[in-house]
Amino acid sequence: MEEETRQEMSLQKAESVIEALLFTMGESISLEALSNVLELDKEKTRAAARQLMSRYQVEGRGIQIIELDSAFQMCTNPEMYDYIIKLTHQPRKLSLTGVMLETLAIIAYKQPVTRGEIEQIRGVSCQHAVNKLLEYGLIRESGRLNAPGRPILFSTTEDFLRTFGLSSVELLPAVSPEKMDSLKTEAEEEAGISAEEAGISVEV
Repeated sequence: MEEETRQEMSLQKAESVIEALLFTMGESISLEALSNVLELDKEKTRAAARQLMSRYQVEGRGIQIIELDSAFQMCTNPEMYDYIIKLTHQPRKLSLTGVMLETLAIIAYKQPVTRGEIEQIRGVSCQHAVNKLLEYGLIRESGRLNAPGRPILFSTTEDFLRTFGLSSVELLPAVSPEKMDSLKTEAEEEAGISAEEAGISVEV
């Protein structure tokens, strides 16, 4: 019983340390980095972080802990955004057109992927969409393909996961090959639609 109590105290201490680290850093911290600081194996570290996540969720706190591809971050609870907007008067919006959303979907499901491969799927140019997605921080350059011209490879970012409420790209909804193939047809049909007509706004 005494040994069991010590283990519980150890996990409680780990939660406190993780909380302090996430609050101080303000950005995501990898599971490996947390594990090294705590001097615990990754499974115990993950268990402590997830227990802390659960505690914040159950208590309905104004901040939350989120998991992002084997990393953890402390951030604002989305339910509090309306109150923050009232104070700052500066809501942050990402204006994503239909073309940008399709381009982002292709990158998310096919990553890492080149612009040429995206355009081959869509059937139309995607340079503007890729540039805007880079500007919004939803995608990033993740290397170069070992092929003539060494084209740039693109992948999604942690901001993409945060924006769409995902902890990992592995949690993306399954999409049939037929649906992916249809993107080309849809893109060709929508090529004449203006960005304003196809646009939507995504709150983040």
